[in-house]
Formats: sequence, structure tokens, C-alpha cells
Amino acid sequence: MKLFLKGEKCLSPKCTFLRKSYPPGMKRKRRGAALSEYGKELREKQKLKQWYNLKERQLENYVDEILRKGGRVGDAAQVLIQKLESRLDNVVFRSGFAKSRNQARQLVSHGHFQVNGRSVNIPSYQVKKGDKISLKSTASRKKIFENLPTLFKKHTPPTWLKLDSKKLTVEVTGAPTLEEAAPPAEVSAIFEYYSR
Repeated sequence: MKLFLKGEKCLSPKCTFLRKSYPPGMKRKRRGAALSEYGKELREKQKLKQWYNLKERQLENYVDEILRKGGRVGDAAQVLIQKLESRLDNVVFRSGFAKSRNQARQLVSHGHFQVNGRSVNIPSYQVKKGDKISLKSTASRKKIFENLPTLFKKHTPPTWLKLDSKKLTVEVTGAPTLEEAAPPAEVSAIFEYYSR
């Protein structure tokens, strides 16, 4: 019995066709698992950038600021994560007002939040210990915030944030830690990438 490739003509009704497990065309080389040192650092940077929903220039500015301070900073990875976690959009996400960092960024940009009674619409605004973030009274009537009390029951904010689900406010009571933030990237590799 002769096997025919798909597309070949066979006049007999008893023909069987051989189906190959790979697509037609030139065979590509498999991309190896062996990444260069640069490739690993680039991958870690991309992970952190996507995790915090940052643009390239924003992350570069945070890292450059820490690298300029040099030895005065202490643990550079800890300081970078503190800066990223202290962004207003991240605090809104961590406290449970938004389901994702993208949504939190949009809610802050649209001016739905106040910091210490002042309206802030800059997602990268750095909150400090003692700051109170609250939802504007006009914004609390919007449809997106209707089921916040039920969402707050399921959500537990990090230890450095104190959430008041009745008043719809969150207070920054401490500093974020690298362990609690648990970023999906190796932060030291990011500093290696930018210090080239």
C-alpha cells in the first residue's frame, strides 16, 4: 500500500494520505533556551515594566535616580520597589478600588481620587507615610464604584495600607517591602541592565 502526501493525486478509492505533524514550508530553527546575560536582564526588565504598567522612560528614570544616589541608598532593589509601590495608581490597585493596575491608572487619571483632601490626577504621584487617599464624593456615585463594599470584603490590602471600607479611604501607615510586593522579576538584574 502506497502512502500519499496531502495534495498528491490518487485515483484509487483505497488511497491513504500521510499527515505530517509539522506545517509545510521551510523548517525554522528552534529558539534555544540558552539566553545571553543581556537577554536575561532584558527579560527581567520587561517583566517588571509590564507588572507595574510603566513606560520605558518611566522605569529608566526610577532606576537612574537610584543609581545616581549610589551607595547612599542602601539596598537598591528595596528602594526601587518602594518607589514603584508608592505610586498613587498602585496604591489604588493594592487597596482594592480597582481590579487591575490599568484600571487604577485610568481611575486616577480621570480625577476620582484625593490625597489629603486635594484632587490628584497623576498616576505616578508618590504617596508618603501618613497620606490619606479617598474617593471623591461625586465619584462614589458612579457605576464603576457601586459594588465596592462587597469587593472590600473579599480583598485584604498589604500591611502598609490601612483601609476604611465605610468611609472609602485608605491611609499609608508604613513603607512597602520587597517581600510583600513580590515582583515577578529579579530586580538586581534590572540594575545590571541599566548600568551597561
